[in-house]
Amino acid sequence: VYEWEEQRLHHLSGGEKLKLALSNVWASKPGFLILDEPTNHLDFKGIEWLIEELEKFKGPVLIISHDRHFLDKTVTRIFEIENTKINFYTGNYSDYQKEKQHRHETQMHHYEVHRRKKEEIEMQMEQLSTWSEKAHRTSTKQGRDYGNKEYHRVKAKKRDAQVKSKMKRLESELEKNKVDKPIEDTKVRFQFDTKGNRGKRIIEAKNVSKTFDERSLFRDSHFYINHGERIGLLGENGCGKTTLIKMILGETSVTGGKLWKSESLKVAYLSQDVDNLPSDKTALEAIGFTDRENILRSRTLFANLGLKEQFITKPIGTLSLGERTRVKLVDMLMKEYDVLILDEPTNHLDLPSREQLEKTLSEFSGTIIIVSHDFYFLNKLCEKTLIFDNKRIKRLEMKPEEYFNRTNEDSSDKKETLMVIENRIATILGELSLIDPKNPKYLELDIEFNELLMQKRKLM
Repeated sequence: VYEWEEQRLHHLSGGEKLKLALSNVWASKPGFLILDEPTNHLDFKGIEWLIEELEKFKGPVLIISHDRHFLDKTVTRIFEIENTKINFYTGNYSDYQKEKQHRHETQMHHYEVHRRKKEEIEMQMEQLSTWSEKAHRTSTKQGRDYGNKEYHRVKAKKRDAQVKSKMKRLESELEKNKVDKPIEDTKVRFQFDTKGNRGKRIIEAKNVSKTFDERSLFRDSHFYINHGERIGLLGENGCGKTTLIKMILGETSVTGGKLWKSESLKVAYLSQDVDNLPSDKTALEAIGFTDRENILRSRTLFANLGLKEQFITKPIGTLSLGERTRVKLVDMLMKEYDVLILDEPTNHLDLPSREQLEKTLSEFSGTIIIVSHDFYFLNKLCEKTLIFDNKRIKRLEMKPEEYFNRTNEDSSDKKETLMVIENRIATILGELSLIDPKNPKYLELDIEFNELLMQKRKLM
């Protein structure tokens, strides 16, 4: 808890600003909530707080979010906009995924049945057309027998009318039973390449501390990062995660201690700020390649990320935040790096892009350092964690999910221990009220009572 001075308001993290905005929303006592990406920049405690508040809220809530964990915990219906249509699903995000897959498989089956039927009808129509043409050829053959020619001419006309009628019926049948092929999920392909020996130490902090505006972010911190590791940075908003990234990038200095990194290290950084791209340049101009091969490769990457030609030739200033994030990703993908530092990389990305990014990063052989409040994304990738706790940075040899589970278990154990202590304190107070202070038993109970009070204070 910090002293909230007016000057402090000018240096809030993205998460702290969002918490203030949400507090203002709650203070207005709304009857209907519309939340657009409400978990962006929130830490895990903030997300859990928001989930609890939404559970208490009695009115309707409309949520636009790509946070799968948050959607699983909060929503009971999903509206999906796809190909200019709205599809409705009952349940949370996990239920939606299962039902969507089921609908896709069902539509694919109906489409295949329709496709086979269409081929069969088209063959019948082709055969009828052949018969009609043959009848017309016979009716126009040169010969002395006028009556025979007239017979074949009348027969050809009759056959022609039958063919047209039959074709009309077949075409009507095809149109009536038409089944569109289901839309395939967006495929987004990323490409990375890197060199280096896995396990080699590339970053090491010794007794590192950082103070900002007389407020200590962290101090006396020791940790290291090896090549090839996937590290998740965990901590509350304002604890200094982005500051540590800037220290690794050399953009800000340490206040105390030493932060060493390998001199040959090639680092790519995807920041939360997507407004620092040149607004007057197009996406192609911004990434700076002029040779034909790289331009073609970048166009392919843009297309794979869902940015079509009309977007990459428009000024960046006219693009949405999600489209600008894709421009930054393509810029990263076009170059080879040893380390990827990703600060909230899934903000503004749609779900297909998030899931494909997870798959690709899992194949990346270099080092990945991630700050993210996307629970699914973080747990899928990170094997180790750096925890910002009690103004210190600690390295833990466990996945983020293991850390969260352990923290919840510790919290549960504390509550249980506290309950036992409080029950014992109540019992002792009852006994003390019935015993004479001169009784030796009174002194024993009094000592135990004071010890229990000290234990309770520590736990609280």
